[in-house]
Amino acid sequence: MGAEAGLSVGRIIETPDCVAEGAEWLAAVEPRFAFALDRTGPLPLRRRKDGFETLLGAIVSQQVSVAAADAIWGRLKAERLTGPRKIQWASDEELRACGLSRQKARYARALAGSGIRFPALRDQPTEDVVKTLVEVPGIGVWTAEIYAMFALGRADVFAPGDLALQESARLLFDLSERPTEKALRGMAEDWSPWRSVAARLLWAYYRVAKEREGIR
Repeated sequence: MGAEAGLSVGRIIETPDCVAEGAEWLAAVEPRFAFALDRTGPLPLRRRKDGFETLLGAIVSQQVSVAAADAIWGRLKAERLTGPRKIQWASDEELRACGLSRQKARYARALAGSGIRFPALRDQPTEDVVKTLVEVPGIGVWTAEIYAMFALGRADVFAPGDLALQESARLLFDLSERPTEKALRGMAEDWSPWRSVAARLLWAYYRVAKEREGIR
């Protein structure tokens, strides 16, 4: 199982055993999660190395399909345009050729010039991580929460603005319509201290129910 982090950051998800522990807890407290877990099987770890590249990848994934995000990221990797210096040196034409919109190219440059000290985020409470990241143009709460979840391994963070999570919750909880971001955030309070595992489970259920990926 994962290590206990300091009180300021809470539990850190480090291994598949951590995810399994959270899934078992969720299935015990919410029958619908038990049903979903039976359909999905074991949940993925989804841990990524923290730092500029992962956050850039989250920007790339904003408001596009998983397939489109994968294609754009593949072209950026092929052109070696995934580091801050390379982003700053690249021309608009080079970034556009990889599939970045003009707006996202601007966001990528803003991130490259932000001066964020990524190692320092590891010891900050999730609320402070989100506050730091959203100061960068193009990084909203969704992107910051996804970073905290996957790159920092926070066990109790959720991303209720995610459309796939909203749709999965609608299906799993038999709601008449997709819950709003505010409503889903309220629902997720019952899933603490394993909200990020609840998110993994909802994404996995989305993949089974809709036969497509909901998160990159």
